[in-house]
This record gives sequence, C-alpha cells and structure tokens, in this order.
Amino acid sequence: MNYSRLITAGIVLSLVALPGCIRYSFTGTSIPADVSTIYIPFFPDQSTGGLGDLSDQLNRALINRFVNQSRLSLSNDEESADAFIDGAIQSYINRPFSIGGNQQANLNEIQITVRASFQYARDDSPLWSKSFSGSATYDVQQNPVDGEIEAAFSALQQISNNMFNDAVSNW
Repeated sequence: MNYSRLITAGIVLSLVALPGCIRYSFTGTSIPADVSTIYIPFFPDQSTGGLGDLSDQLNRALINRFVNQSRLSLSNDEESADAFIDGAIQSYINRPFSIGGNQQANLNEIQITVRASFQYARDDSPLWSKSFSGSATYDVQQNPVDGEIEAAFSALQQISNNMFNDAVSNW
C-alpha cells in the first residue's frame, strides 16, 4: 500500500471540502456579514508635544489597516457606519535611548500612547476601550529631524496594527 498517495489524497480531499465550511479572508480577518462600513475620525492630539501632524498620520495609518486591508469601506460619519473607532493621542515622549562615549545620546526613542475605543453601531457599549503604545528609535547623529519623523510614523504604525488586530480578533 502506498501511504504517501493515501495521505496526499486525504489532504486534497480535505482542502476541497473545507472551503464551504470555513469563512476565510485573504487579509486574515473574519468580519461579520452585517459590518461593511467603519467611521475613523481624526484623533485629537492631547500630548502637548511632538510633531504637528500626529493626528493626520494616525488617521492615515488606521484607514490603511481597516479600509485598504479589509473589505470595509470608509463612512463619512458615525451615524451611517456599522462600526467606529475613536480616541485621542495622549502622550508623545522623545527621550535618549543610548548614550555614546562622549556622554551624548546616540539613539533617541519615540514613545506614543493613544487611548481608543472600538464599537459596533448596533451595540450600546464599546467592544473595547483601552490604551495602545508604540515606540521606535532613531539615530540623533544622522539627520535627527527626519529620524524623529520616521520613528514617530513607525510607532503610529504599531499602534494602528494593534488596534486593528484587537478589533478583528473579536470578530
């Protein structure tokens, strides 16, 4: 008896039979059928520091994750959306991360904290409401302004990815 053919046939049969039983999305998410739109407003920057366009950068990162990488479409207002996410940027910290031999910082770390909630329009209370943090380092010796901007963007990407993952893990 040829066991490798038997195993191969079993795997092929399983793969043919399973698609009807499992709902799969190529983005790795399983979104309820009645959820097709999401409202993502600008998160106010209450950090009293940092870069001037943090709110805009976070908004773009969230839209990219929720809209461009799932089947959801963006709603123009909360009232017409099936789901919504909102919150505020609470803190922006830029501090030395690594000190060189000359007692000056070689690397700085950007740490951003955002308080957010995610809710279905049909529900009375949020699915979750919590803080998310992201951080990244940059070389202060090499173009510190661009380095800070890139590190802040990386931290916001981490935050938007975590928000998306927490939202879809409950679906």
